[in-house]
This record gives sequence, C-alpha cells and structure tokens, in this order.
Amino acid sequence: MNVGDLIHYLKLGGFTMAIIVACSVVALGVAIERLIALWGVSDQARMLGEAVGKNLLRGDVAAARTAAERSDALAADIFIAGFERFERNRGGDGVEAAVERERTQVALKLRRNLWILGTIGATAPFVGLFGTVAGIMRSFRDLGLDVGAGGTGGTAAVMTGISEALITTAAGILVAVEAVVLYNYFQSRLARVAVELKLLAEEFVELLRERPAAPATTNEGSASAPTPLAATTSGAS
Repeated sequence: MNVGDLIHYLKLGGFTMAIIVACSVVALGVAIERLIALWGVSDQARMLGEAVGKNLLRGDVAAARTAAERSDALAADIFIAGFERFERNRGGDGVEAAVERERTQVALKLRRNLWILGTIGATAPFVGLFGTVAGIMRSFRDLGLDVGAGGTGGTAAVMTGISEALITTAAGILVAVEAVVLYNYFQSRLARVAVELKLLAEEFVELLRERPAAPATTNEGSASAPTPLAATTSGAS
C-alpha cells in the first residue's frame, strides 16, 4: 500500500477516520510524555535512598534530610515527608504513615494520563464499527437511489461500498491494539517502580527509627573538658 492508497482510504473513512487518527496521535503523545516522566525514576530513587541511608547509619539526620532536599528525584518527596514528621514528633510516631501517604501521592503522579490510553483502547474499535455501519448504510442508500434511477450498479456497487466502509473498523482495531499494548507496558513498569518505592520507604523508616546516636561535636567535647584555669585553681587549693 503506497501513500496514495493510504490517503484514499483516509478520505473514505470521513469524519470517523479523523477521530480514529486523532486517537492514535493522542495515544502516542501520552506514551511519549509518560516515557519522559518515568525516565530514570528508579535509578534516581535508588541513588537517593543510598545517600540517605548512609547518613542515617551514621546518625546524621540533618545530612540525610539535606541530601533529600537537594535531590531532583521524584522519590525525594517521600523522604522529606518522613523527616518533617520526625522533626515535629521527636518520638518518631506517625513517620511510617506520613511516608506511606506521600508514596501513594508519588504513585498517583506516575500514573497520570494513563486513563487516556485505557479509554482509547476500549472505545476505538466501537468508533471504527460506527464508521463501518454508517458506510454500509450509505452504500445501500446509494444503491436504492441507483436502482430507482434505472441504474444497473447492483451487488457490485454494494460490495465496493462495504469493503471501503470496513476500513474504519480495521483502523479502529489497530489503534485499540496500539493503546492497549502501551497501557499494559506502563502498567507493568509502574508496578515494578511502585514495589521499588515501597521497599525504599520501608527501609528508610527502619533506618530512621534505629539510627545510632548522633556523634558528639567538637564544641561539646571541649566544653566537657576542664579548663586550664579550673585545673590551676583546684591544684592551688
């Protein structure tokens, strides 16, 4: 099939074919947008989790929060929500719930616009079928007018019209397959990302609860040591 035949069939489909082509373009647009949005999400989340975990293992909560705030990773919101709840409640109560809520929000952001692919996959065949039915009705109407005018087009004219009308059903099925394949791909990928974020969130909560005591600062150490004046005074007494 060359470009001329393709244009011919597109014209035969009429308004219905225009809708199907628009659905195909929208599906591809959503797929490209989601690919860009999901690009590197898992790697960035993993790297941020490692950086936050190393600081928490040293007991340095401030450095761990700074690492999360400076990160561009989408998962950074999960860690920041946990740190904010931890600072508001020094006992650590509610950190897990705050982290889980933010993880759910991140998952919703990752799933944005996927409903469009699902809708196109479910409705495109019916749009194509509507175009075919309309084309067949037009063919029989033309046949009736031809017979009434004394024409001899007969069955050949009807068959030609029906074969041309079926192009919309074929196009609708093709676009539906495209949308469903893309939808299932993103569903599978997002399920894997969701599991990775859940594991990172659980590990983060555990490290935050079981972190070692913060290392003593130099100022605190010098403050606890006796000053030379105090030592001289005690020796003189």
